Amino acid sequence: MGVLSIERVDVGSARIEALVRVVDPCFDRTSSAPGLAARALELLPDLARHTCENGTAHGIVAELADTESPHLLEHVTCEIMSLAGSPRTLRAETVWDFSADGRGVYRVRFAYEDDLVALASLQGALRVVDWLFAPDPAEKPDVDAIVLVAVAARATR
Repeated sequence: MGVLSIERVDVGSARIEALVRVVDPCFDRTSSAPGLAARALELLPDLARHTCENGTAHGIVAELADTESPHLLEHVTCEIMSLAGSPRTLRAETVWDFSADGRGVYRVRFAYEDDLVALASLQGALRVVDWLFAPDPAEKPDVDAIVLVAVAARATR
């Protein structure tokens, strides 16, 4: 079982919203996995180019080191979308209302240029996040293969 579970995906005309549950509360924050931010940047170096509007004064690297795991999923999804040819200017956000959705349930929303690319990127990002949280991450996810799946999704149109 993975770190995160996608319970529902709603595809709108310009935005996708994924209802994401943290499977085990000990994985709620990226700080529960020492070295996660460094591994994330090694795997996806352009994550360092991301900006985040949640008020952190220390930049995305510090944000990746201690943020909600669904927020990490948001950034990884956007990066995969970008590697698959989607504009880097697409906006995304992670929000939560535990009183309405339940503890550990987040809503990850992101704009898209192509819904199939976005959905394939989200699926690939789940695998990346699982690997980042693994206590002994032996086999890296093949980012090139993940991106190719997203690119192929675009080609099916």
